[in-house]
Amino acid sequence: MTTALQQEWLALQAQHERYEGLALVVKLAAFAAAVLVPDDGLACALLALLWLQEAVLKTFQSRLGERLLVIEAGVKAGDGTVAMQLHTDWLASRPRGAGLLAQYLKSALRPTVALPYPLLMALVFA
Repeated sequence: MTTALQQEWLALQAQHERYEGLALVVKLAAFAAAVLVPDDGLACALLALLWLQEAVLKTFQSRLGERLLVIEAGVKAGDGTVAMQLHTDWLASRPRGAGLLAQYLKSALRPTVALPYPLLMALVFA
């Protein structure tokens, strides 16, 4: 019989992987924009927008990852970690305003997110 924590872990892990797939779709859309949009300024603006969209997805994904780590540590320690507390825990530490923007910027600057966008922007103007 699976416990509530195991069920939560399975659901969150599936969603975590889904965000990874969505980020790849955004990268493919960015490549398509760089190649297919004839106006350089519009292509560059679209690339910037897609870069920010991927950063938002990765920020959401990292929140799920943080909860997955809490669940894994709780299961390992058997410390009575309470299931289904993703939003409650996040709300307790949710940044506001500039802090939230800083989270998105941090995600945007992660190498796995940022690497293709400056290169595609350079390709647009080449």
